Amino acid sequence: MKFRKKPVVVDAFQFVGHDTGLEPDWFVEAVNEGTIVRNRTEKIDGSDWLEIKTLEGSMVANRRNWIIRGIKGEIYPCKPDIFEQSYEAIDDSEGGRMSLGFVLR
Repeated sequence: MKFRKKPVVVDAFQFVGHDTGLEPDWFVEAVNEGTIVRNRTEKIDGSDWLEIKTLEGSMVANRRNWIIRGIKGEIYPCKPDIFEQSYEAIDDSEGGRMSLGFVLR
């Protein structure tokens, strides 16, 4: 038997550095709750990075990584090349405000 994965819509944005003003509300909430820790002193290869606390343990997100919020509210990073192969953008307009959701291919 073969199976196809059901389409799953997630929220995501590309991390480009701290305090850009581009972060969605759910990201800011996760920072305030301590699920995401912004590292402001140390740099990895000269760049900003994040620590994301997941059910599997802490994960590091570097600049250009996509930060994804899954269907159960879980947050995790994804490398740009994997994200591009796995997700496609959808129009998710809510109340006249344009936002981007992504669907798993």
